[in-house]
Amino acid sequence: MSRAALVTIAHGRHDHLTQLMRGSRRSTRPPDVLVVVAMGDPQVRDVVRREAGALRTHVVDLPADLPDLPLAAARNAGVAAARELGATILVLLDVDCIPGPSLLQRYTDVVAQAGGPVVLAGEVDYLPPRGDGEYDHARLAQLGRPHPSRPALRSDELRTEPDLRMFWSLSFALSAQTWDSVGGFDERYEGYGGEDTDFGQRLGRASVPLVRLGGARAYHQHHPVSKPPVEHAAAIVRNANLFHQIWGWFPMTGWLDDLAGLGLVRQVGDGHAARWECVDG
Repeated sequence: MSRAALVTIAHGRHDHLTQLMRGSRRSTRPPDVLVVVAMGDPQVRDVVRREAGALRTHVVDLPADLPDLPLAAARNAGVAAARELGATILVLLDVDCIPGPSLLQRYTDVVAQAGGPVVLAGEVDYLPPRGDGEYDHARLAQLGRPHPSRPALRSDELRTEPDLRMFWSLSFALSAQTWDSVGGFDERYEGYGGEDTDFGQRLGRASVPLVRLGGARAYHQHHPVSKPPVEHAAAIVRNANLFHQIWGWFPMTGWLDDLAGLGLVRQVGDGHAARWECVDG
């Protein structure tokens, strides 16, 4: 019998974690276990204890050297804990996301029925600012708006995504066996950016298809963002250079170009010797 774990990672964003857990409790098929990795934030455990209800929960405390959060290592740690607790199906969801009522059921059914390795990517709709209250979970479908670069799917649709650069870790699912074949996330990536694109390339290396899945919708809670993310410039540069060393091309070129336009970073060298660096001053 398949056992499904929902894995999320958190530092701060306690209100968002609260909504994720409340959405999990409303699921038509709740997870067999909810694993939350607390990255240098002991208060996460308090949120999980308060909101667990009937959910089986498990918290992993992972040290973090701020400001760079160990996102890749945290996801790996969450999956490792889920598997130790008996999970055979892994659903990873960003802490900013509220699972729709059918997300867990749809992911679990399709992974269990898959004839081979596959990574499933459910749809993510974006919610407006919630104001002084909290989101009405009964109205999420009316409030959410699809991401402009992701196609809308029928609730029963599966569509292979040929561009592995389109993988993102906001919401995806796979079997434990597929996780092993991919090798998880590369923990050399620290801080913001790059680890998702690297994971997508690992799918290609392992000949694991990326499939978009209708009927497994999540709702991304609003939060402020910087465009470009200037506070993460050093991590973006470091991770982009690591990615280039591994795969031979640079990810995050939009962010890098925008940061270069602000005079914060610059590219030096060319070919295999090309790299980005932060500009002092």
